[in-house]
Amino acid sequence: MADRPSILARTWSTPVILIVILAALQVAALAVGSGPFNQTIIEIFIRVVLVVGLYVFIGNSGVISFGHIGFTCLGAYMTAWLTMLPAIKKSKLKGLPDIILNNKLAYGWGLLAAVIFAALAAYIVGKVLMRLSGIAASIATFAVLAVIIQVYSNWDSVTGAQSSVVGIPIVRVVWPYFLCAIVVVLVAYAHQISRSGLALRAARDEATAAAASGVNIPRERLIAFTISGGIMGLGGALFAHSVGVVTPDTFYLGLTFITLSMLVVGGMNSLSGAVLGVVILSIIIQLLRWMEKGVDVGGTSFALPLGVQEIAIGVVMIVILMYRPSGLTKNRELVWPSRKLSPKGRPAAPADGKTA
Repeated sequence: MADRPSILARTWSTPVILIVILAALQVAALAVGSGPFNQTIIEIFIRVVLVVGLYVFIGNSGVISFGHIGFTCLGAYMTAWLTMLPAIKKSKLKGLPDIILNNKLAYGWGLLAAVIFAALAAYIVGKVLMRLSGIAASIATFAVLAVIIQVYSNWDSVTGAQSSVVGIPIVRVVWPYFLCAIVVVLVAYAHQISRSGLALRAARDEATAAAASGVNIPRERLIAFTISGGIMGLGGALFAHSVGVVTPDTFYLGLTFITLSMLVVGGMNSLSGAVLGVVILSIIIQLLRWMEKGVDVGGTSFALPLGVQEIAIGVVMIVILMYRPSGLTKNRELVWPSRKLSPKGRPAAPADGKTA
């Protein structure tokens, strides 16, 4: 029988491998050192947070949610309210409570507040929706997204309505985004292997048998929905600090489509798929951006038409769904390769009798 340390090491090998992948991106940003490239890496880390947030609920429950970007909107505006200069808030967001209008917090506290606010909203919404399943649950989550966007698009004194909220402190350093991505991966994996996560996946695979075994499916879904909502709120706050401006339309169908696409391409039911889907599609998107701006070939500038990004992502999704319906990872986790053990826990000898 294998010793416990080796089993533990293999159990936690998935988040370690994913963190190594994220660390490679961080090292690349430090090595290149250019502002545009750093911003690209920041965007990837933010997408990792958002897609992993989707995975926590969708991947473990099997219920497709079209409304999670609404919690991203909540997180973005919460950090904006708390970290903007009082003078800017008083001129454009006069409907905010006085304690928020007259004070300014560091962006770290804004991130924390965004997580709590979005998680609380997800808990309240989830108490109502988590008894639904299938297409009914998916439509209900989309309705939540529509309600949030409409409220934020018309509440002029608090959100600025359709006007852009500017003056949010911009954080150009890559480290905070890298660390947040690591924390989110660890939280998602800890939930995945927890008793609640295991029960939820059992309900995803066989709801009737899970319920008969005593699994409280609505409660387990609510736990995942709340954790997922908090992570999405963090992603929204990070986005706000990466560009310094937010509008409600930013957090609607476009962002919903791209994040779901990344989850599907990587593998909807695996944490590894969520991260790899982000990295692969982000690379494709960035290459297409460069080609849309124009590439010099033999003294001639060649540029793709605008909008090719969306078409390419759609084509990639179609191809993946046709030839690999379970995603690039086949819904499996990345783990360290293991050696076959003998009954005494030692590496088994090869068939020719020689030691490995």
